[in-house]
Amino acid sequence: MPVPILPRPTTDVPLVVHGGTLVLPDRLVADGIVVCRGGRIAALGKRAAVPAGARQIDARGGYVTPGFVDLHVHGGGGADFMDATPGAVRRVIATHARHGTTTLFPTTTTGSPERIGAMIAACREVRESWTPLQGARIAGVHVYGPYFAADKVGCHPPSGRRDPSPAEYRDWFRDGIVRIATCAAELTGAIPFYRVAARHGCLVTCGHSNATWREMEEAFAAGVRHVDHFWCAMSSVASLRARHGTPMQAGMEQFVLATPGMSTEVIADGAHLARELLAFALTMLGPRRLCLVTDSSRALDMPPGRYRFGHEADGSWFESDGFVGRSGGALASSVVGMDHCVRTMVAATGADLPTIVRLATLTPAERAGIGTETGSLETGKQADLLVLSRRLAVRRTIIGGVEHPV
Repeated sequence: MPVPILPRPTTDVPLVVHGGTLVLPDRLVADGIVVCRGGRIAALGKRAAVPAGARQIDARGGYVTPGFVDLHVHGGGGADFMDATPGAVRRVIATHARHGTTTLFPTTTTGSPERIGAMIAACREVRESWTPLQGARIAGVHVYGPYFAADKVGCHPPSGRRDPSPAEYRDWFRDGIVRIATCAAELTGAIPFYRVAARHGCLVTCGHSNATWREMEEAFAAGVRHVDHFWCAMSSVASLRARHGTPMQAGMEQFVLATPGMSTEVIADGAHLARELLAFALTMLGPRRLCLVTDSSRALDMPPGRYRFGHEADGSWFESDGFVGRSGGALASSVVGMDHCVRTMVAATGADLPTIVRLATLTPAERAGIGTETGSLETGKQADLLVLSRRLAVRRTIIGGVEHPV
């Protein structure tokens, strides 16, 4: 069933959210008020004035948080961004809005140049005609595949893996829609790719890589500032011994932990990483260098079963149990929304709510260069906010001052 293109909503009538605890980056504000006008946050706090004629939403004692920002997401609701149609893109952004994501970066898999080009074109088309009622805002595309190491492809279709080629990637950056760019650091051509992506203002990342510390140093000098899904499809002391023998070498994990300019992300679905690894990541990196991502597949909000990862015609098959995907004995992306990740991280770490919410909002927004527009409850920013229950279930999703149906 296609997702309808809804009429462009109006934000002329002010929207007020009251009766909840505001979650700010550094504190909680009980019984707070948020006033939205023209798609922006106009005022907030305990004593914000309520405009006459405003539409009011009662948070009923729950939490009011910024909308979630997802840097790394492949699909949901039965669709994958690599299906490369406007209908598929709209289905995914609507699905994630129901889980509290208000801004996301559609993420490629491996695939042919034609497939990746078509995916970028479909995301561009949807972004140009987007309204808040359709779902999460597309802040830019995350080109993730195809530049993976051959031994770290994971669940992505291996036939679509290749080394970087300027003849291919120079077109990706021509109009600014690509905002996150990933490449394995050890590949031939990785350094020129990083430099081009950095010149275009992208968050430049290393992922699906068996890179050494030395290769990460070279990548950092070329603009890399982030690595994808910590501990997943990344180099380790053991994997580098298999590649280089002895003496054993440090890799991506050690470089990220030791380098203050680097950030990373965790998939807090409860299946990829044990609670102690989630807690360790937060302890070692802190809330300004660690992000939550869903890495979610098309199986989100779908019944357990067999699905394609990537394009619906020839993507890799995986099995979903309703919580995580598996391909043989390997994990194959998550099957959860960002709300689930936030709840998992709270339970795993015991950290306060402002800290955990930051991992899913302001920190990814800052890393992606959109922190002045979204990611926190602050006057002047986009009116992207959530009303959560005391158990952190999504009750309301508001995008640009317009409520999205959940």
